[in-house]
Amino acid sequence: MKKPASPPPGQTTPAPERNYFADVHEVVRLVPPGRVTSYGAVAHYLGATRGARAVGYALMASNLDAITHQKDAPVPAHRVVNRLGQLSGRHHFPTPTAMQERLEAEGVRVEDDVVVEFKKLFWNPATELG
Repeated sequence: MKKPASPPPGQTTPAPERNYFADVHEVVRLVPPGRVTSYGAVAHYLGATRGARAVGYALMASNLDAITHQKDAPVPAHRVVNRLGQLSGRHHFPTPTAMQERLEAEGVRVEDDVVVEFKKLFWNPATELG
């Protein structure tokens, strides 16, 4: 195999193109069972301090990937809640209670669509992943 040519002096090689949705999916896959994170925490970790809404869009796309049988591992979107611990994305699951049911199956208590002990269960990618 031939080695790729080096760029001319003074020029740099362009950085590989990144896919924000794939980056979101990769981070969310790291959230441990029984823990939750927030849309904003994921966005902040990825360098988009005001990108919480885009994280939500990425998670909705992960649901579409599951339906279309993409080869990547499933994205545990149920572990991502809003900054107050509310299940704000619950309407994007197959049923309005599916998000809560998945969290409760992992030992996370939910009352009135809010994670009980949210601060204790919060997983911050900036802290956990460095």
